[in-house]
Amino acid sequence: MRKTKNTSLDTVVTDFILLGLPHPQNMRILLFLVFFIIYILTQLGNLLILLTVWADPKLHARPMYVLLGVLSFLDMWLSSVIVPRIILNFTPCSKAIPFGGCVAQLYAFHFLGSTQCFLYTLMAYDRYLAICQPLRYPMLMNGKLCTILVAGAWVAGSIHGSIQATLTFRLPYCGPNQVDYFICDIPAVLRLACADTTVNELVTFVDIGVVAASCFMLILLSYANIVHAILKIRTADGRRRAFSTCGSHLTVVTVYYVPCIFIYLRAGSKSPLDGAVAVFYTVITPFLNPLIYTLRNQEVKSALKRIAGGRGGCK
Repeated sequence: MRKTKNTSLDTVVTDFILLGLPHPQNMRILLFLVFFIIYILTQLGNLLILLTVWADPKLHARPMYVLLGVLSFLDMWLSSVIVPRIILNFTPCSKAIPFGGCVAQLYAFHFLGSTQCFLYTLMAYDRYLAICQPLRYPMLMNGKLCTILVAGAWVAGSIHGSIQATLTFRLPYCGPNQVDYFICDIPAVLRLACADTTVNELVTFVDIGVVAASCFMLILLSYANIVHAILKIRTADGRRRAFSTCGSHLTVVTVYYVPCIFIYLRAGSKSPLDGAVAVFYTVITPFLNPLIYTLRNQEVKSALKRIAGGRGGCK
């Protein structure tokens, strides 16, 4: 159980200092450039996928690519919540963030992150229906149902973000105000609370860790059935196309869920690995998503060629 700090409750924290990622001083400029370039490429790559899905009739008529477009939209916003703050820490600018700004960042991070978590599960379910029940797929996953499921993921993500932000900031914060992390996230902020945080850590474990682990297990179960169905496909080309489509999603899911579960199932711990692991799924994964889905997905590459050739709306 977390003990209450003895700091006077008369002192009220009005802002927090984000200490950022530990780094050698002589690496500041290089790290600034690396994260700045990653951010720009993340925005451009995901915008390209979003516009491709929107512009190509063959893609935006299929639920799989509608979900991919939503994922790209989420990646753009998630990256915008996280990466600019990381970049700021490599400059001489103030590292302070207002109390309200910290609340907003924590809410936005968990709102977008959990929505993405639910979306990955929907994408796996979509692939399961398409490959394991191809004849019934148009009835089981139509445009209307896809819209309802996506809306449900957004609503569930918003509720999750609201719960986490409310529980975290209902606690008193009376100093110190230095957050040993690169963003306002639950484990790092809770260490500064002037009250017992046992309930918060339990809720974090259940609401984030267990939900994420459950979604991950559902995805793995879907793909176990998918692999079984793919192995029954008689033609080598059919198996190759199915594995290519599903391989992209499974790669993204793995690099997102594993680090997430690593951090939030250990909410009360403080490890120097946490920052590096968190950077991987908050910064690197949104950057890799466009590369994975375009390089491994023949239909997206074909759509890009049609659009580049000025034939995006002709078919």
